[in-house]
Amino acid sequence: MEDQGRRPSSRTESLARPGVPYKVIKTGHPVRMDILGSRILIRPVDPARSQHFYRDLLGLAIYREFGPPDSPGLVFHAGNGLIEVSGHGDHVRPEPREIAIWMQVRDVEAEHRRLTDAGVPIDRPPQREPWGLIEMWLHDPDGLAIVLVEVPPDHPLRRDPR
Repeated sequence: MEDQGRRPSSRTESLARPGVPYKVIKTGHPVRMDILGSRILIRPVDPARSQHFYRDLLGLAIYREFGPPDSPGLVFHAGNGLIEVSGHGDHVRPEPREIAIWMQVRDVEAEHRRLTDAGVPIDRPPQREPWGLIEMWLHDPDGLAIVLVEVPPDHPLRRDPR
């Protein structure tokens, strides 16, 4: 069943490419994407400066290095995900707070001291949010927002009361 102007009405339908009619998938099962891995791709204006920031100032461990030896791409571990800093971007930056990297750390106060000592500008020092998390805001050399988050021991993300 195809209907060009209609939105999908259930989880068993999927959106087609723009300009192509929607198609109903009649499997009887919810449509799911089987994601095996993921990473955030960052195309910085100055790759060497951004790689220095993520590797040397934030201290993220390198997962993989690839490409030409004089300007390699780097992929960093970021908890359960990866952050790739490679290639060159233009000077167009996203609006503030449209895009952010959220990274949970064990001790946000210790990270605040370490990053401040390293000369990293902090946009907002650690503070407890109304939702109970302790957050600190900073940005990478291209202005991409980074949120370092500590989950307190009594927070529901850590201890589910069910």
